[in-house]
Amino acid sequence: MSIRQIVIDTETTGLEPEQGHKVIEIGGVELIDRDFTGNNFHVYINPGRIVDSEALAVHGITNEFLADKPTFAQILDDFLAYIKDAELIAHNAPFDVGFLNYEIKSVAKNKPRIAEIVAGVFDTLALARKKNPGQRNTLDALCKRYQVDNKKRVLHGALLDASLLAEVYLHMTGGQTSLFDEINEEKSATVEEKRSAQRRKLVIVRATLEENLLHQQYFEKQ
Repeated sequence: MSIRQIVIDTETTGLEPEQGHKVIEIGGVELIDRDFTGNNFHVYINPGRIVDSEALAVHGITNEFLADKPTFAQILDDFLAYIKDAELIAHNAPFDVGFLNYEIKSVAKNKPRIAEIVAGVFDTLALARKKNPGQRNTLDALCKRYQVDNKKRVLHGALLDASLLAEVYLHMTGGQTSLFDEINEEKSATVEEKRSAQRRKLVIVRATLEENLLHQQYFEKQ
C-alpha cells in the first residue's frame, strides 16, 4: 500500500489567530512512498485585513498583491480534498495546523478540523529538537545541516518552504519510513520476515571496555 504524505507550510498576517490574524498563503508538496510527485498545492488568500509590518518583513506579501485573491472560504474545499487521508508534515505543526483550524472554524463550522481528515500529523521541529538538542532548528539551519540548497529562500514563501522542508524531512528520517509505513509492514510481513529485514539493515557497533566504564561513571555522578 502506497503511503501519501503532504508537507505543508503557511504564511500569515501575524502570529495570533485569536487576535484576528489570517492565513494568506498555503503551500503543499506531495510525497508518495517518499518520492516527490509534482502534485503540489499552492494558493494565495485575501485575508480581508492588513498584513502586519513584522510579517510583511518576513514574507514580503503585500495587501495590494492579495487584493484580488480568493478568500479562505473559497479555497477551503480544494485544500481539504488535497490533504484528505494523507500524513501531514509541517515544521512547528501546532502553529500551522492551529491556524488552519481556527480559519476553518471561523468560516465553516460544519467542516471537519484537520485531525479529523488526515491520517496523522508529523512535526519536523519536534524531531529536529530531539535529534539536535541545544542547536538551532529553523528551516534555514536544517537546510545547512543537511546540505539542502536554500539559496532561493530570500524571503519566506509557503510553497518554497514546503519544498525545502520535504527535502529536509527525507534527510532527517534517513530513508526510514514513518509510523504509517511501520503499521502497514506489520500487516503484510511475518515476524521472521521483519526480523530478517532488521538484521540486514542494522550495523552493530559494540562499546569498548573504556567506553563502558566512562558510561557507568557518568550515571554514578547523576
